[in-house]
Amino acid sequence: MRLETTTLGGGCFWCLEAVYDELRGVTDVVSGYSGGHVVNPTYEQVCGKMTGHAEVIQVTYDADVVSFQDILHVFFTIHDPTTLNRQGNDVGPQYRSAIFYHDDEQKRMAEETIEELTQQGLWNNPVVTEITAFEKFYEAENYHQEYFARNPNQGYCQFVVAPKVAKFRKMYMEQLKA
Repeated sequence: MRLETTTLGGGCFWCLEAVYDELRGVTDVVSGYSGGHVVNPTYEQVCGKMTGHAEVIQVTYDADVVSFQDILHVFFTIHDPTTLNRQGNDVGPQYRSAIFYHDDEQKRMAEETIEELTQQGLWNNPVVTEITAFEKFYEAENYHQEYFARNPNQGYCQFVVAPKVAKFRKMYMEQLKA
């Protein structure tokens, strides 16, 4: 087992966590905050748009089972990387599209993947995903962890998270955990 870690922001962390929890090779997904200037921010502070943090997930995965490129392809499938500081009705810098790379190889692969997807013309607008060196991760409050799994009938989960999970399952069926 060759464990690696990456930190991704693509809108609400509940959506990302729910998807990556089902990806084969992923051993842990934790919702939290990264990319800001306030130490130990709270959810309320991050939502107040004054901390500079993005809602992110920190993904630990077995690189012998799932590649960083696979992680990125899923990432670019389940959110819109062309909208600055928003995903759907979630608006603010905390919802920005961001890859917080943990080493030079992740940075290189993130840049190459964005270039490759841009060349394919998948989106009408340019990709605005921020590629930034990882500095610090702050774990979100306990009630945010495994939110979709614990609250599948909650309105936001039914109307926002569930469709993203369904799209992921359909497109990556062969990569789902058993």
